[in-house]
Amino acid sequence: MNFKLTQMPERLMKPRHNGITMVMDKGLSIDEAKNFLSVAHPHVDIVKLGFGTSFVTPNLREKIEVYQSYGLPVYFGGTLFEAFLIRGQFDDYIAVCKDYGITHMEVSDGSITIPHAEKCGYIEKLTKYGTVLSEVGSKDAAHIIPPYKWIELMSAELGAGASYVIAEAREAGNVGIYRGSGEVREGLVQEILTQIPAEKILWEAPQKAQQLYFIELIGCNVNLGNIAPTEVIAMEAMRVGLRGDTFHLFLDKGTAL
Repeated sequence: MNFKLTQMPERLMKPRHNGITMVMDKGLSIDEAKNFLSVAHPHVDIVKLGFGTSFVTPNLREKIEVYQSYGLPVYFGGTLFEAFLIRGQFDDYIAVCKDYGITHMEVSDGSITIPHAEKCGYIEKLTKYGTVLSEVGSKDAAHIIPPYKWIELMSAELGAGASYVIAEAREAGNVGIYRGSGEVREGLVQEILTQIPAEKILWEAPQKAQQLYFIELIGCNVNLGNIAPTEVIAMEAMRVGLRGDTFHLFLDKGTAL
């Protein structure tokens, strides 16, 4: 940090396994990625190339290498995994990951239906090639999953070898753990946390109010994902109580001028 302040929360340092920030790249140019990293790289832990953008991104290999030069793992969005899978190209997906030096993989079933035992089988297979993040929740806003089922699915996927389970929200933050308005389904979240360790959940939280909710609920070292590149610095300030929304969160009670 640039100067000393007392009464600051203990933010875990990189490389960290808890308190991670996952950034969603939905189509940055190579120069934009370099500019973003020149400012924000100390506060980024992992980068997702959103949904299927990797297929149509020019100079993909060079862009991935830019992120990797900063020691940042990159992974393809779960939609790309599903696109390979539905076409019977699971082995091709593994080959593509190897070819591009991708060591993190997302297994999801938000766009297609995969029997859960089969999904867990893919998670188990991919752990032989790298770190697996599995996404739970449907991209269909009409498909409401009850809390006990979220817990059951998350528990099984962690048991199959996933390092983290991702709580689905889409890039807009309006499905899964959120209502269509973007409001957090608080009862769902709190019930999930009775059974699944917070450090094993990556909450997709693209909206500021959603980020604030989880920082207040879990603390500055909550795992947050689908963060826009332009929002990383602002969110890091919010994590440590240096934004109006969290200004008093970590101060000692009774602190006053």
